[in-house]
Amino acid sequence: MRGLAARVADAGLPVGWFMARDAVPWVLQPEWALVVIDDCESMDAAAQHAAFVLFTEAVTHGVPLAAAGRLPPADLRLRDDLRTRLAWGHVFALQPLSEADTCEAMATEARRRGFDLPPEVSSYLLSRFPRDLGTLMKLLAALDNHSLATSRRLTVPLVRDLITRSP
Repeated sequence: MRGLAARVADAGLPVGWFMARDAVPWVLQPEWALVVIDDCESMDAAAQHAAFVLFTEAVTHGVPLAAAGRLPPADLRLRDDLRTRLAWGHVFALQPLSEADTCEAMATEARRRGFDLPPEVSSYLLSRFPRDLGTLMKLLAALDNHSLATSRRLTVPLVRDLITRSP
């Protein structure tokens, strides 16, 4: 959801974002290009009412709405009218990346940045750092900058060098 919202925001368009615990009412702003409702499984009765009203207003004004929860809409303990509306569009189940897929994502980002990521460096990173892509992509950016600054190829010793220099 953050990625979707960031993509819209990067295009210079405003995004409205609501969490289940946010104070109600939730008011649609006419300039929003996207409305996000997150943490749907945690909505109490007041938040469900606010989400339903927001959904209706967004549809009326042609504003796309994206919602996320830990379960598919059909399995959420929500009022029926909200649950069915959340299921109107595409429903995706996201799964964590496997180790191989994480390595491929890092290699793709490295190629996008103009360098090759040796498999031994990928393995080293996965064995010593959190495996979430946000952390790994920031680490790749730092490694890219360090490699350029030191005019060295990306290797495990270069990674170690960066780690020892970092506070």
